[in-house]
Amino acid sequence: MGVRAIRGAIQVEANEREAILAGVTELVTEVMARNELTTDDVISVIFTATPDLNAEFPALAARKLGFHDVPLICATEIDVPGALPRVVRLMAHVETDKPRQQIQHVYLRGAVALRLDIAQ
Repeated sequence: MGVRAIRGAIQVEANEREAILAGVTELVTEVMARNELTTDDVISVIFTATPDLNAEFPALAARKLGFHDVPLICATEIDVPGALPRVVRLMAHVETDKPRQQIQHVYLRGAVALRLDIAQ
């Protein structure tokens, strides 16, 4: 069993609690499904949000999905002028037998533009 990092991001509709929770729920669900993971496989998850998103902690969506004993942390993304607004990013550290080349990084909605090279 190896340890891998999985990246993902989603652009949410608005700085509103429900929009943030819905977007992060969609992102986490896709990361888990595409990589055939359960919460037992997840070591930790780091969430970042652009400075224009502060209506809710992104980690709350993961808690609601069953990440009760997984260490989660939220941080603010660097405020780069001209950067894509309303984006939540994640980096999940997981245990998996998959080689690095088979890891599915997930970029959804407008966040696809962040990594056209790896977005599916």
